[in-house]
Amino acid sequence: QMHLVESGGGSVQAGGSLRLSCTPSNGYIYNTWSMAWFRQAPGKEREGVARILTGSEMVRYADSVKGRFDVSLDNAKNSVYLQMNNLTPADTGVYYCAASQQDGFLYADRYNSWGRGTQVTVSP
Repeated sequence: QMHLVESGGGSVQAGGSLRLSCTPSNGYIYNTWSMAWFRQAPGKEREGVARILTGSEMVRYADSVKGRFDVSLDNAKNSVYLQMNNLTPADTGVYYCAASQQDGFLYADRYNSWGRGTQVTVSP
C-alpha cells in the first residue's frame, strides 16, 4: 500500500478556488493504475469526485463537479492535483486522495491506498 499525503485545503468564500495536491510518501504514482479524489461531508457518505488513469491520463468526474474541477498529474513531481474552481458551500468536506492498481472509476471500494484527507470549507 502507498501512503498518500494531501495538502492545499482551506477556507474560501463561494466562487473561490483551491488547488489540492497529493503525493505518496512511499512509492510512485506511475506504479498505480488510477488515482482519484473523494470527499466526505459531515453526515454523508464518501463520494468520488474525480479520477485519472496514470498511464493515459484519461479523466472522469462526478456530475456535480464537471466543468468546475480539473484533475491532473505530474510524474516528475510524483503528484496528483485537483484544481477546484467556482466553489460552492456544497463542496465543503474532507477531501481524500486514493490510489488503485485497477481502474477504480469513482468507487471507493476499488481503492486500497488512502490519504488522511484535507479539509475544504466553502462559506456562502
